[in-house]
Amino acid sequence: MTPPRGRFITLEGGEGSGKSTQARLLAEALSRRGLDVVRTREPGGSEGAELVRQILLSGAAEPFGTDVEALLFAAARGDHVDQLILPALATGHWVICDRFVDSTRVYQGAVGKVDIRLLRALERVVASAAVPDLTLILDLPPEVGLARAAVRGRGAVADRFEREGIAFHTAVREAFLAIAQTDPVRCKVIDASGEAETVAERVWDEVEGRLGAALSPAGAR
Repeated sequence: MTPPRGRFITLEGGEGSGKSTQARLLAEALSRRGLDVVRTREPGGSEGAELVRQILLSGAAEPFGTDVEALLFAAARGDHVDQLILPALATGHWVICDRFVDSTRVYQGAVGKVDIRLLRALERVVASAAVPDLTLILDLPPEVGLARAAVRGRGAVADRFEREGIAFHTAVREAFLAIAQTDPVRCKVIDASGEAETVAERVWDEVEGRLGAALSPAGAR
């Protein structure tokens, strides 16, 4: 008997908004419910995609422009979707992903000015079979997020996107909020200010409100 498809939840937001922390806390909460959970990230998540991640976040691709960055993100995403996300969903696992297509729409599209027709074509090729059931957009003023990121990465070299200025990150925030307005059924904006546990409660409320019927192994079936 083929198991029912799992659920796919993505977390989005600007630098320092707490996506990785909230992905971990949500995965732990779902696991306590007896659900099988896979936690992953983009760029990355599969062997091939992790190699591309190193190129992208190091800034090595930046001189070639945002069109090339978009192509590299798509290449990484294609491997990630095929090698990890779809197989996990097919076996009934819940997949929690730190960033997905919305990040490309924001960073390379809205802010980087890559033609939306190119981005949509790439999405159709690499991610049409992996549409999130729920996208949680963690919202935080960019100056707060950048301060958090600086503390988190103390002693480390800032990545390709953390090095951008406040105007860039303000545009990123506005673009994520615009996506939420355009697709309110899939996307839910979460106030990411405050302690991680407080934000986790807000996240859980949204997950329970949207996917509550599936929040048990029996319900998922």
